[in-house]
Amino acid sequence: MGAKGNASVDLLPFFLTGIPGLEAQHGWLSIPFFTMYIIAIVGNSLIMAAVQAEPALHEPMYLFLSMLAITEVGVSVSTLPTVMGILWFDARQIDFDGCLAQMFFIHTFSCMESGVLLAMSYDRFVAIYNPLRYTAILNLPRIISMGLGITLKSVALMAPLPILLRQLPYCHTNVLSHSYCLHSDLIQMPCADIKLNSILGLAIVLATFGLDSLLVVVSYVLILYTVLGIASWEGRRKALNTCVSHICAVLVYYVPMIGVSVMHRAAKHASPMVHTLTSSIYLFVPPVINPITYSVKTWPIRKGIVAMFSHKR
Repeated sequence: MGAKGNASVDLLPFFLTGIPGLEAQHGWLSIPFFTMYIIAIVGNSLIMAAVQAEPALHEPMYLFLSMLAITEVGVSVSTLPTVMGILWFDARQIDFDGCLAQMFFIHTFSCMESGVLLAMSYDRFVAIYNPLRYTAILNLPRIISMGLGITLKSVALMAPLPILLRQLPYCHTNVLSHSYCLHSDLIQMPCADIKLNSILGLAIVLATFGLDSLLVVVSYVLILYTVLGIASWEGRRKALNTCVSHICAVLVYYVPMIGVSVMHRAAKHASPMVHTLTSSIYLFVPPVINPITYSVKTWPIRKGIVAMFSHKR
């Protein structure tokens, strides 16, 4: 399964890894994994459909939520073929270009998700700091521009990664450590100098996830400062309550991502099961939790989903 010498990358397949130590239970494990995929794809699709169908949800907060749902469906669809292929059919082999394509889409949609979470924190700040001009500041053309900017930035930053990886010779063992292709995994495979790829990867992480998370924190510091300036306790409570779902989404996204980064750097010799678990939480949990959180905590979304089905009847 290893490739020696300067093998042609066009002929070099990669072999994905299932859940270490639980290979015999893959059939049973496919049930919770497939259930999570169904919840993520159907839940986020319902949110997108409700926002599109209900005029009452054509407000900045819900339009950004619809963008978040798009990115989470994208992440789920990007990992689904290989994860379920391994669990159902033990289909571990993936061709080189297919692996690069999957890596690109996983990282691009993850980057977009981070950007949307930042845009949502800005949305909450504007709504609390200047509620009278909220819809004037975040009008539809501006929201569309922000969405396009997030998309273009993510694609532009991630596009060089597969291009650079494709230029390298591969002569190490071509067995990856996950059920899907990640840059942190693929960068270990070449038998050439990977300094440029490593520096670029680190720069992208800092310019996207690092900067986005810092600006999210700054946004909430400003939100807290604004809320403390509200005279009544009831006013403060209502203002903060509008942020609860977004705070949950931020924590569900960034905490596992930080965990994955720490594990790759500080716990390289930890059990493969630990690495698989942390990566799985990072990719699978946010798309499942967020539609549930927003449906439970956000009455207009719940009402919009119910109304959508009522109209169909």
